[in-house]
Amino acid sequence: MSEDITRVGVAGCGVMGAGLAETCARAGLDVLVLARTAESAARGERRVLKSIGRAVETGKLTEGERDAALAALKFTTDAADLHDRQFVLEAIVESEPEKSALFKELGDHVTDAHAIFASTTSAIPITRLAGAMNRPGRFIGTHFFNPAPVMRLVEVTASLLTEDDVVTRTEAFVTGVLGKEVVRSQDRAGFVVNTLLVPYLLAAVRMVESGFATAEDVDKGMTLGCAHPMGPLRLIDLIGVDTVVGAGRALYEEFLDPSCAPPALLLRMADAGLLGKKTGRGFYDYR
Repeated sequence: MSEDITRVGVAGCGVMGAGLAETCARAGLDVLVLARTAESAARGERRVLKSIGRAVETGKLTEGERDAALAALKFTTDAADLHDRQFVLEAIVESEPEKSALFKELGDHVTDAHAIFASTTSAIPITRLAGAMNRPGRFIGTHFFNPAPVMRLVEVTASLLTEDDVVTRTEAFVTGVLGKEVVRSQDRAGFVVNTLLVPYLLAAVRMVESGFATAEDVDKGMTLGCAHPMGPLRLIDLIGVDTVVGAGRALYEEFLDPSCAPPALLLRMADAGLLGKKTGRGFYDYR
């Protein structure tokens, strides 16, 4: 019988990785974050400190809870340090080759036979990622939403190879320990949410690209006219232009639907590093 999950690894400490690390640390778990470089580890730690500080300021956390969460959180740049982790969450760039290479490495280092390997990919089929590692049956998709400490939904996706106990333990962990809500999806690019969301976001980009309407007017139309909490262009800036491009490409490869193909404007923004809030500029200027 596998033991309760208390030791978690988070691979990646960008916006999503830092959010997942904070979420797990606030849940009382022992969290080790794997960063590519010491500089990225330092940036990730600053992200967590800033977010937890805001939670204290707004009364969502006490100072004691903040201190306990920070004490539970450690960073490393050596994948071998994750050898004792029971649940490993990947949250790196939305690139199949990079994710596959990471999981191959993690599979060689994590020694627990009952360990679960989970990807937060927003669109890449889980079976393809599972095939990169030596334990495909221990692999599952857990698509968290940004910001992870606030958003309550997680899409759980098993591949054709995922073992039954991995699904059961993952859902129990996500709901019972992290306090999230789960929806299940078949293993199709985009899963449930992005299969619906991404074509809508890309249609908004095409409106701006063609000169049909400005980003401000498109967003105003959808917030004031359709009661959406955020317009599609601001939402792209929040998600990350690169992430939306990756999701669109995965959907287009799977379904060959032209509405899923990233428009040229979005591709050029990704090329220029105009990725949204995380870089200071996207469709809007956040500097």
